[in-house]
Amino acid sequence: MNKFDYMEKHGYEQIVYFYDKTTGLKGVTCIHDTTLGPALGGTRLWNYQTEDEAVLDCLRLSRGMTYKAAAAGLNLGGGKTVLIGDANTVKNEAYFRALGRYVQSLNGRYITAEDVNTGTKDMDFVNMETDYVVGLEGKSGNPSPMTALGAFHGIRAALRFTFGDDEISKYSFAVQGAGQTGYYLIKYLVEHKAKKIYFSEINQKHIDRMKREHPEVEYLTPDKIFSANVDVFAPCALGAVLNDETIPQIKALVIAGTANNVLMDEEKHGNMIKDMGILYAPDFVINAGGLINVYHELKTYNRDKAVREIERIHDRLLEIFEIAKRENIDTQQAAKVYAKNRIQTINRLHANYIKR
Repeated sequence: MNKFDYMEKHGYEQIVYFYDKTTGLKGVTCIHDTTLGPALGGTRLWNYQTEDEAVLDCLRLSRGMTYKAAAAGLNLGGGKTVLIGDANTVKNEAYFRALGRYVQSLNGRYITAEDVNTGTKDMDFVNMETDYVVGLEGKSGNPSPMTALGAFHGIRAALRFTFGDDEISKYSFAVQGAGQTGYYLIKYLVEHKAKKIYFSEINQKHIDRMKREHPEVEYLTPDKIFSANVDVFAPCALGAVLNDETIPQIKALVIAGTANNVLMDEEKHGNMIKDMGILYAPDFVINAGGLINVYHELKTYNRDKAVREIERIHDRLLEIFEIAKRENIDTQQAAKVYAKNRIQTINRLHANYIKR
């Protein structure tokens, strides 16, 4: 891929490659936009097949973080780090301390956190070398429950907009992925007595846990989850799962989950979903709960205050759905309009210098 053309097209500021000869750490940090504040985004560890695959994933994720922070009303920009390696073999103290040193070298332009295949214990090692890390034990902790909480309130908004009420017990759900955020989302749905819940998962450990803890939640093989006869399909695994092959299978009238970048092609597949009469809750809006939670860690962390802000995802989505309806555009486009308007407004607000 021609990285400079891609950066110019989508307004990126920086791509940083790094390699540590002591630990074998190798990865990429992408900073998309810092108009609103320092870039924040988690560190994902994945065994990418090619360098271009890793860079493209990082680029897409970091841009999503810009929109996520802007739409959530946070004074943050968008960034992301991807590490290339097998999570089962590379992780140790030195590995993540080496990452912390590279994060520190960016001098506060980028703040990291946990993501796929990294956790709070790993971030504690990162924290030994840099203060530019959030989601630490003893502070905001694991962001997954808060991401799921935000998605739960987003689902309520989508139900209200589609069906006229948000009583969870009236509706059925198909949740793709039950490892982290999907696991906690299912717990919220069970607690609110959802009419029926199906789930799919590729990790046998997570399948066994769900069957043990919530036997009433029915397992479907991954190839059957899209066509489940439910009201809400909740993608809570990896990205690009909504595409030419899967979208025609969907029977649900609402798509609302926690996964990032679920549309393989934002414009094409956003419109395809709209044309099918399905309401899509844009990923970077509905899954912002974890980001909102760790943002509060940059101040004096107050869980109750963080939860109150996460609950506002409900109202933001209703506003975005109304924009989409009024402008006759798909909801992904409407959410980007919503986020870009905030970035542009704050940028203009700062046009004049005032000493603080």
